[in-house]
Amino acid sequence: MPILLTVAALVVAPTVHARAQGSLAPPSPSGRTVTPVFEGWYRNKDGSYSLSFGYYNRNTVEQMDVPIGSDNFVAPGSPNQGQPSTFAARRHWGVFAVVVPADFGTKQVVWTVKDRGQAFAIAGSLKPDWEIDAIEGEASSNNTPPALRFTPTGPDGRGPLGVTSKALRTRVGIPLALNVTVTDDGNTKAPVDLTWFKHQGLGDVAFSAPTNRLTPTGGTGSTTATFDRPGEYLIRVRANDLSAMTAGHAQCCWTNGFIPVTVTP
Repeated sequence: MPILLTVAALVVAPTVHARAQGSLAPPSPSGRTVTPVFEGWYRNKDGSYSLSFGYYNRNTVEQMDVPIGSDNFVAPGSPNQGQPSTFAARRHWGVFAVVVPADFGTKQVVWTVKDRGQAFAIAGSLKPDWEIDAIEGEASSNNTPPALRFTPTGPDGRGPLGVTSKALRTRVGIPLALNVTVTDDGNTKAPVDLTWFKHQGLGDVAFSAPTNRLTPTGGTGSTTATFDRPGEYLIRVRANDLSAMTAGHAQCCWTNGFIPVTVTP
């Protein structure tokens, strides 16, 4: 299958000037925009397809929050289709995927983000040139993405769509234990790195261990998450078997896990 080698072009709303993309501007710690990116699509075992999306936060330090709603939505369908509302600094590949049916044809799924008075949108589609090897693995190294599982007998998942756990509950200020089991082929001989993110939610989340390092064949990753305000949250854990996302453009080497959490006062 073809491998995606370039960043997807942005579909920019008419109110945005081209220079607002800022791709040639010098790095800045804060004050810049975030834009969605379409990474490509891959086939699911049931005949459906997954459209993989990421983002580019042009700040080198500032984390940005754009709540799900009129300023951060996916269409058609529900405005919330698993996209992030919190954007860590710099480029992040394949942070969620939208599943479309086998007969999706030439239709499109569009993710729109509005921030700092500007609007950016990106369309995902099944154009042949955008097919990626997110599940089968990277051909030159025979490397497949790690598999994640939240319970011993629960489902596992690989790639950007990954797997979602059952919903958890906690209270403000009470650490919530989070655990995930990782299985990997070990073909890269590199350790599997886990990184924990707040993916959606209005408050701040503190992780006792923001990262875990496992053996090349996996293991169990653990952290605690402490929330500073009530609400609905989505935590993302990324398992990557190539250090520092070195193959992010190829979409070959990581898996997302998602944990819905309800936080009460």
